Amino acid sequence: MTGDGLEEVVIQCPCCWQAIEVLVDSSVPFQEYVEDCQVCCRPLVMTVQVLEEGPPRIEVRPESD
Repeated sequence: MTGDGLEEVVIQCPCCWQAIEVLVDSSVPFQEYVEDCQVCCRPLVMTVQVLEEGPPRIEVRPESD
């Protein structure tokens, strides 16, 4: 976790299958937002659930789904 409440999490892009790092705001328990893949630039919908213990749970799907 970085000092400002952001946590780096590695996910796999469902479009290009590359592993990418995303920053998650651990102060917000549930989030849904669109972020472009850093490799293939396709928009991805990130659904994030921040748990009390352990890393955030992230579901990723292409925006076109």
